[in-house]
Amino acid sequence: MPAARHCRLLIPGDWRTLTGGYRYDRRLVESLRARGASVEWLRLDGAWPRPDEASLAEARRAIAALPDGECVVADGLAFGALGEVVAPHARRLRWLALVHHPLHLETGLDAAAAQALRERESAALRHARWVVAVSGQTARDVAELGVPPDRITVVEPGNDAVAAPGFTAAGAGAPGRAGPEGGGVQLLCVATLTPRKAHAVLLDALSGLLALDWTLHCVGSAARDPALAAALHARTAGGPLAQ
Repeated sequence: MPAARHCRLLIPGDWRTLTGGYRYDRRLVESLRARGASVEWLRLDGAWPRPDEASLAEARRAIAALPDGECVVADGLAFGALGEVVAPHARRLRWLALVHHPLHLETGLDAAAAQALRERESAALRHARWVVAVSGQTARDVAELGVPPDRITVVEPGNDAVAAPGFTAAGAGAPGRAGPEGGGVQLLCVATLTPRKAHAVLLDALSGLLALDWTLHCVGSAARDPALAAALHARTAGGPLAQ
């Protein structure tokens, strides 16, 4: 797919939300603009990837209003549910799907829900001229949805210094304060506090390394699962994992 000097980034919901996926999208825009491309946001609100009819109707209006030939980089959280909406514009617009995580591989789904998401995302991806996956494993998962491997490019996330809400845990050998000035190994986990991100597994693993000098900084929204977030905060507020 040839490089575009102008494109729209189709985003489900608020792109300022503190998740690794949205951060990836924002950095993508920054990189494109740094290379001289003009990038505009196209925000679609709704309960993606399971939008109601009102959200789908709004998506139809927004996509129909895009000019012919427009390059649309669509975040997979929405794109995977937009197959029927995208189909009438598959030739008119140039679609690039950005897949962070295939929808049907989300944890907590029953077999029927997972299969429905798999079929919908597979149908949507047929309309994409190109697919960007965030890891080699994700690329393999996308290929299993029927996308030819030669139409998939892997662009792995980079790393940045981050300051945002979250929680901090420390080993017994740590000096008791966060940040590089504290010395020791600084570990960073950027992920929404939800079961799929498995923060508890990470804490269990680090519990066996309490004698070492390390500090873990967890950055991510606590609003998606308040009960889990409270439990993680409680676990690191006192006891051996307290900062």
